[in-house]
Amino acid sequence: MARKPGTRASAEFVLFDVFYEDGSRRSNRKVPSAVLAGIEGEAAATSFLTEQDQAIATKSGLPAVAIKAVHRSGRKG
Repeated sequence: MARKPGTRASAEFVLFDVFYEDGSRRSNRKVPSAVLAGIEGEAAATSFLTEQDQAIATKSGLPAVAIKAVHRSGRKG
């Protein structure tokens, strides 16, 4: 039986809301599920997103803002 088109993509990534030290927020940031499978669990998402922000900051020439908190999208917290 064929799967629906969107089912595989939802299992490949987990969505996170990222809160920054300056008070800004970015919603639905994608983190590969494989990153979360290790011992660190969701703490690995913060490391992944920090590295991604550093790469973006380097390319844009603007300083990266420190991450204050990371929560899975759709959860209160």
